[in-house]
Amino acid sequence: MTRPPFHLAIPVDDLAAARAFYGGVLGLPEGRSAPRWVDWDMEGHQVVTHVVESAGRRRAGSNPVDGHEVPVPHFGLVLDVDRFGELAERLRAAGTRFVIEPHVRFPGEPGEQWTMFLLDPAGNALEFKAFADPGRLFAT
Repeated sequence: MTRPPFHLAIPVDDLAAARAFYGGVLGLPEGRSAPRWVDWDMEGHQVVTHVVESAGRRRAGSNPVDGHEVPVPHFGLVLDVDRFGELAERLRAAGTRFVIEPHVRFPGEPGEQWTMFLLDPAGNALEFKAFADPGRLFAT
């Protein structure tokens, strides 16, 4: 079943830094924009960075998952394994500091997945993950 794209608005404190990160580091195509916001095409989904002066460097909480402290809140995207690997290499080449390095989580279990966490320049936590079998996304 094909699902419609989602829309997510996130706060940033520096639009130039957001452009450098989302457009440059992540390589997302830029869509519409105005002086205080930019639309990004994240694999067909609309992510909008909005300038909010109080946004910068918020400290996220965390929750222990599979031996790592997962930042909360966070948003992310499920990719196919090849796209996950390409993005991980792109991020490494850009010198990205990962909150959680790319690795396999829950090996041998129904929810086995590749995952990585990082922060954008405003401190928003992002997760990218991939499943060898996408049909296992909600497996228990």
